[in-house]
Amino acid sequence: MIPSSSPFRSAILICLASAASLSRVGAEQAARIVFQNGRSVPVSAVVVQGNQIVVKGPAEGFSEGQTFPLESADHVYGDKPVEVNRGIALVLMGKSADALKLLEPVVAQQRMTAKIPGNFWIEAARATLVAYALNGDTAKCADIGKEISDATPVQGIDPFVSLGKALMLPVSTKAADRETAFRDLTTDNLPTAVCAYASFFRGNALKDAKKDAEALEAYLTVPCLFPSGGMILNAVAELNAAEYLTALGRRDEALPLLHSSVRESGDTLVAAEANKRLESLK
Repeated sequence: MIPSSSPFRSAILICLASAASLSRVGAEQAARIVFQNGRSVPVSAVVVQGNQIVVKGPAEGFSEGQTFPLESADHVYGDKPVEVNRGIALVLMGKSADALKLLEPVVAQQRMTAKIPGNFWIEAARATLVAYALNGDTAKCADIGKEISDATPVQGIDPFVSLGKALMLPVSTKAADRETAFRDLTTDNLPTAVCAYASFFRGNALKDAKKDAEALEAYLTVPCLFPSGGMILNAVAELNAAEYLTALGRRDEALPLLHSSVRESGDTLVAAEANKRLESLK
């Protein structure tokens, strides 16, 4: 049985409050590389050759062929490409092949910014690794895992490589061992993003094992303990948690989770599904 105690209900409200604080509204602005002198150039207007940023053609006061040391790039500014969130949503909703159609072009376009602070490449690349792992594509998973690790040398081998291995455990792996593999990736010394993904997939493993109460707890852990792991992760975890609560007739708890899921997921498949479920509860 899934507990209906007041502490459990309170946890849901705390999760929603934490996740809601991450929402933002604003017009989209294409990603730009900002140099240390304050000038900036669209990511789409340059390429990286060795340790040099090269302007591909005349762009906003820059000349074709003009070069800048890669180390002169201070940070990436602008809005995340919409394909990233849409791709992550598809990954988490079990549509990894469709997700890759959105994510792979972003990874290719943003690759040059991988080592520049504030880049969008890391998030897109990690989601792509997850998609490859879910597809069982060991070679591509290893390749992008190495790229991510090279872009984050302080961490050594990026923890998402371990997440990929957990996702690719053989079908013959015992349910308990699969769940443990994900739980081991939710420790305090790991990045919040990997903890959020691992907790979500731990919820999936527990769901498959028919451990409903534990699965619900794992899904709620995403927005409760790891809200900065990503709004789309929060939204899908809330969507899954709401499904359990709805089945138990706990509509008053399911509704706020679904509203939060819509608010956080924007123009993605998740928002459409959450809205559909809200309509069914009217």
